[in-house]
Amino acid sequence: FSGPGKLENELNMAVDNASRVTVLIDSFSELARLEKIAGTKNKTVRAGIRLTTDERGLWRKFGIPLSELTPFFDEADHCPHVDLRGLQFHTSWNMNAASQVGFIKRIAAEIHKWPEPRRKQIRFVDIGGGYWPPQGEWLQPSGTAEGRLMQALDEASAMPQTHHCLPASPLDHFAEEIGKVVHEEIFPLTNCRICFEPGRWICNDAMHILIRVVDRKADDIVITDAGTNTIGWERFETDYFPVINLSRPGLKEHPMYILGSLCTPHDVWGYGYFGEGIDPGDYLMIPTQGAYTYSLRQNFIKPLPGTVVL
Repeated sequence: FSGPGKLENELNMAVDNASRVTVLIDSFSELARLEKIAGTKNKTVRAGIRLTTDERGLWRKFGIPLSELTPFFDEADHCPHVDLRGLQFHTSWNMNAASQVGFIKRIAAEIHKWPEPRRKQIRFVDIGGGYWPPQGEWLQPSGTAEGRLMQALDEASAMPQTHHCLPASPLDHFAEEIGKVVHEEIFPLTNCRICFEPGRWICNDAMHILIRVVDRKADDIVITDAGTNTIGWERFETDYFPVINLSRPGLKEHPMYILGSLCTPHDVWGYGYFGEGIDPGDYLMIPTQGAYTYSLRQNFIKPLPGTVVL
């Protein structure tokens, strides 16, 4: 059970299910609250501590700085109803394993200072997520600093002409690099369990979105029967994904505003399509929409779309 700002009823539920829950504690005060609740119920809760990987800016909302790890374990020694047994960290948007590897080395340098009995308290290290699928990240120009600057200088260039591809390393690369640093840096200190959270990598390619063209309002604008409430956010203003005309497929991409049917100008599916023309009645597909979409969709102006399992 992970996340900042855990509520009292959530911690109570975790304690009630202590036989099958591990709480990833997010702060010193949360440790104190969990100890109080577990003590009241006379239960012992398995727990870990989340570490923040970036001590600057907004990422500080997650966990504690690595410099506070030793004091945290000292504090947990005085919490008999919290069995502190692991560490968790998470880094996002990783095109290779450098971020995870670098932070594992920082963890190892910290726990290397500890006496052996305390090292053995660490029975798991959760290396978190941020594992991109092989295609990596595709960005509209507005998703990059350079593109935003160009659009600010020339409002006429609102329709992107190109997109930027940041290829990701294969999952084997992550396994090899992280496995190597774990064997070299962590296992000599403690023979713990290693956990991963490859949610994006698993689900990204598992879902696609189908929409239909309802209206062609100009040579460069079509309106579809679905809005981006389908995915819950204005993803395609910054993230690029190909829009494929299944009714008239083709290998060449043509400029076109592909817009949804919501009452907002931010209801954008894309700025081009692959196909041999586009007209009302055509079915379009936006592929690989399994990550950060289905769970964020919202009942906004248009109802939620149906889901078909193949």
